[in-house]
Amino acid sequence: MHDAARQWDEPIAIVSMACRLPGDVADPEQLWALLAEGRDAVGPFPEDRWDVDSIYDPDPRVAGKTCSREGGFLAGIDAFDPHFFGITAREAAAMDPQQRVLLETAWEALERAGTVPARLTGSSTGVYLGMLGSDYLSGISLDQFNGYVGTGSALSVASGRVSFVLGLAGPSMTLDTACSSSLLALHLAVTALRTGECDQALVGGVTVMTMPYAFVEFSRMRALSPTGRCRSFADKADGSAFSEGVVVVMVKRLSDAQRDGDDVLAVLRGTAVNHDGRSRALLAPNGVSQEKVIRRALELSGLKPADIDYVEAHATGTMVGDPAEARALARVFGDDRPVDRPLYVGAIKSNIGHTQAASGLAALVKVLLSLKYERLPRTLHAEQPTRRVKWENSGLHLLQEPLPWRRGERPRRAGVSAFGIGGTNVHVIVEEAPPTERAKTEDAAGATRLFVVSARDEAGLRRQAARLAAHVARNGTTPLADVAYTLAHCRSHFERRAVVLACDRDTLLGGLNALAQGRTDAALVPSRKPLKGKVAFGSEEIGAKWRSLGVTPDVVAGRDDVNVRGLLDDGFRYFVGIDTAPANQLGVEIAAVDSADPLRGLAHLISAGLSPDWSKAVPDGARTDLPTYAFERGRYWMSPTPMVPAAGAS
Repeated sequence: MHDAARQWDEPIAIVSMACRLPGDVADPEQLWALLAEGRDAVGPFPEDRWDVDSIYDPDPRVAGKTCSREGGFLAGIDAFDPHFFGITAREAAAMDPQQRVLLETAWEALERAGTVPARLTGSSTGVYLGMLGSDYLSGISLDQFNGYVGTGSALSVASGRVSFVLGLAGPSMTLDTACSSSLLALHLAVTALRTGECDQALVGGVTVMTMPYAFVEFSRMRALSPTGRCRSFADKADGSAFSEGVVVVMVKRLSDAQRDGDDVLAVLRGTAVNHDGRSRALLAPNGVSQEKVIRRALELSGLKPADIDYVEAHATGTMVGDPAEARALARVFGDDRPVDRPLYVGAIKSNIGHTQAASGLAALVKVLLSLKYERLPRTLHAEQPTRRVKWENSGLHLLQEPLPWRRGERPRRAGVSAFGIGGTNVHVIVEEAPPTERAKTEDAAGATRLFVVSARDEAGLRRQAARLAAHVARNGTTPLADVAYTLAHCRSHFERRAVVLACDRDTLLGGLNALAQGRTDAALVPSRKPLKGKVAFGSEEIGAKWRSLGVTPDVVAGRDDVNVRGLLDDGFRYFVGIDTAPANQLGVEIAAVDSADPLRGLAHLISAGLSPDWSKAVPDGARTDLPTYAFERGRYWMSPTPMVPAAGAS
């Protein structure tokens, strides 16, 4: 437990992020490509989702219709890999797609942090999720309730399922404050870390729309953009535009992240939450409350307004909300800005639409990527800023063009805002990570290394190999030692394992491609049926070498094959330097290797299910970014929504 005074002052580190967002964005790198290129991810309603002709009418007065036929959508929301998570097909079909994408994205966030999920079992790791109500099973008949419908659609189970599947024993909760849900989840996770309620936390936000309710309701309210675009702070703003998405980040106390050798993406200096109180209408924004929540976050951060470079705004593209937000920002920042350093303002909603419960974390990820790539992307659809705001002398500058945001003498900092339709406002202050010195790995010429590829089954093993091969080919400067280290130390080792023995990139790619294509290769030790049992050495002669590779015998049996029958009866299945002919006669499945080539012999033992001491088997290198698990997604769907199988779901 940290000293109490230090806890409240200590920044919170963000150590990983994972996402799926509109525009076929499957990870943060693809999101950055979309932002850097200034692309618009909004498009027509998916043909496999709704009968668009029956629900669209350009006149917002027409009941039961939406005046927009475009939004931001995730592909393949009917696809899921339940068996990976130990979920039956029947239960998977009853699960809200929001729970499905949360499970997969939470796993990816852990892998991207270099954390083996199994090592967190029983830990005080928290799960804090922002999520709106589920519309997935609305309208099903009573005879379709099968014992899984309740858990499949319950908000409480969304966070509880993540904790259950991963075996996490820290606080677990699902929050719904509408559009501020995921940023509120982050605020509560930060508070829990500082009070010691958890040692680390997964924080997520998700929205998937299986029914067009939001589009129809906001058409009635005259608050939906007919074009399906959030024209943030633009003079032509004509309403909000709805999208889907899921984002998960992993957070720790900064000192813990530094102790664990994590890659710190940024730190959270302060977070604050309040409510609009009694404003002029239930759904009307309250600029005074927005101003107060920003000032409170600055106060808790120990920072002045002039210390902030950029604000990623809520900015949904409404004619009332955006000007109110801009005026609140001007009141906080306008009087304290150097003339040559205005507060830059932008919004990811202009690229991907309003992802609702996921929007706060989507905005945060944009800031994290901007810090990493040292560039602030432009805000789309804002060629003419709204005339409802006096921009001149406001201290604000709307980012209509990309802007460099380079490291310098002072830390770069940004604010992120999220305001819920129910009146709950959240603001967080993000600061670039403190500089760290990392020794660069140098590949030793001619050194043969073990590259372990693992999956739940053979098909998954081939997919994983293909994904890894493509990554290694694209990233030609990544040290092979780091690739081997990450596969050994920072990835789960499942039932099926194959090993590539390589001393150079071409050999590694040859082995990986052979594995992906089901071919043999001299560098590849293919997977086999996994064994469970003890290890026997024939003698201590080359024994030191095997121990140095992380293999410790349960017995040194001698080379006499009269001992093998007894060893088999005692549960021995891995044999080094022993004549195992009796095992063949008895038809017992074993893994037997000789002592001539210990490294290749170790690869054979690993492919048969043995887990050596990885600190010895793969002793050098450092964690590097590698592809996350290649899920095998099939179609699981029971909603009355007229979904048809998504083409090419994978």
